[in-house]
Amino acid sequence: MTKRAHIIVVGNEKGGTGKSTVSMHLIVSLLGMGLSVGSVDIDARQATLTRYIQNRLGRKDADRLGLVGPEHVALPPTADRAGDEARLAETVAGLAAAHDVVLLDTPGSDHYLSRLGHSFADTLITPLNDSLVDLDVLARVDPETMRILRPSHYAEMVWDTKKARAIRGEKAVVDWIVLRNRLAHLDARNKQAMEKLLADLAKRIGFRVVPGLGERVIYRSMFLEGLTLLDLRQDLPGFELSMSHIAARQELRTLVEAIGLNKLAA
Repeated sequence: MTKRAHIIVVGNEKGGTGKSTVSMHLIVSLLGMGLSVGSVDIDARQATLTRYIQNRLGRKDADRLGLVGPEHVALPPTADRAGDEARLAETVAGLAAAHDVVLLDTPGSDHYLSRLGHSFADTLITPLNDSLVDLDVLARVDPETMRILRPSHYAEMVWDTKKARAIRGEKAVVDWIVLRNRLAHLDARNKQAMEKLLADLAKRIGFRVVPGLGERVIYRSMFLEGLTLLDLRQDLPGFELSMSHIAARQELRTLVEAIGLNKLAA
């Protein structure tokens, strides 16, 4: 597949990790940098990202607020696997030829479209709730010694998709980033355990760890409003800009810089 765009895949085989929230904030961040963005919702049965974008562009005050969105495509699976895979490949190729960045939001399960989508990634972003329960998708951990026994099913799937890239004649190197979300809910002991386990695992299977988005009530209300942290301002109806919102914006800026999205606009 010939492409000029940088392809970002947001993926994790566990649901509830904030994939669509992260996806939407990255999309709006990229658009704010002046980049053209295409997006694909592979998780189109749940369609959280698709509804988020619809909520955003369907606002009556979208023009007044200057709200913009990506060229978006939702691809729900059908009974035709070969056709589904062909449509996804064609969609990604078309968006990649027309935009600077293409972002794919994937389902929280092992699905053939998710596997194919992962194989297109230049950057793979895996939001992970910062808990030992959620770590299970990446690694099996010995409960007695708290040591990693082996990589788990999602890590193995990522390895398989790298091989798929190599078969297509593309570079197998992917910048894999694990986002530690919802850090505030950990006690000090669990936090230290997660830091050690992730550091050990990162060396073994080749990802880097960056802080993600904290647990904040504001994200739940922003989805229905179609808004992101970057849209909040004093004159926005129904929202009062607070110190918590300002701190959340800083988390997002730190996340964007850590991922390296600023370099795409250079």
